[in-house]
Amino acid sequence: MFTGTYTAIVTPFRNGKIDEPALERLIKAQIRGGVDGIVPVGTTGESPTLNYDEHVHVIKLSVKFAGGKIKVLAGTGGNSTSEAIYLTQYAEKAGADGSLQVAPYYNKPTQEGLFQHFHAVARATKLPILLYSIPGRCGVEIAVETANRLAHDSVNIVGIKEAGGNADRVSQLRHVLGPDFTILSGDDALTLPFMSLGANGVVSVASNVIPREIANLVKAYQMHKPELALKLHDKYYPLFKDLFIETNPLPVKAALAMMGMIEEEFRLPLVPMGVKNRHVLKATLKACGVLK
Repeated sequence: MFTGTYTAIVTPFRNGKIDEPALERLIKAQIRGGVDGIVPVGTTGESPTLNYDEHVHVIKLSVKFAGGKIKVLAGTGGNSTSEAIYLTQYAEKAGADGSLQVAPYYNKPTQEGLFQHFHAVARATKLPILLYSIPGRCGVEIAVETANRLAHDSVNIVGIKEAGGNADRVSQLRHVLGPDFTILSGDDALTLPFMSLGANGVVSVASNVIPREIANLVKAYQMHKPELALKLHDKYYPLFKDLFIETNPLPVKAALAMMGMIEEEFRLPLVPMGVKNRHVLKATLKACGVLK
């Protein structure tokens, strides 16, 4: 269901407020670029600094601007189960196509706690749900056994965004869950290796900047053209790495600002990139042909 390229879209700000015209420009650029969908208000969308009303508003805007041309997989997870349910139900009302549910962070639940959390969210919505395992940010990993248990417990838990940097997890998940369970890479640099092991695509940060190129990379592999996919991977690999030269989404917002797409504005505790890394990123964008 959710295969291909999904852009973890940034949330543009201007003067402390959500920049709605900039968000529309970004989403229209994604549609033109041929991506399969967008993921608003995830990590890249700075969800921790948005209040509930803003979070829901960004989802509503994303659905509106997508216009049914691409899917909207709304980031509606939380470290409180009641919060995750609240946001997911509002995303469903807003017309989102699905929900991306990050593992609860900071409170470090057990695997049984993770199961009960996702089970409760799944029961509270009809939306298809993709789990999101990112232990580097959350402090916990959704175990393969827990993902398998959830998939068999809840028919609307249909996949996982795998962002632990471990290719062996793709093989483990595919072996246990079979071919119909969606696995998406959570790391641009690992999209091609993950797909070679059975993943179905990517939730991409880089596609904010180069949507067509990431979509083409994924489609090339899907169409059994691994040489072309590898060529695209090799060309843009430096960008994949330098978009994480500092904490995401600092570099990708800086890149989009250099391209004239958005203002480079954050909410504390996030601050703009340092000067040295900014020069590195700009040089990489030029080397990859993004900037002249």
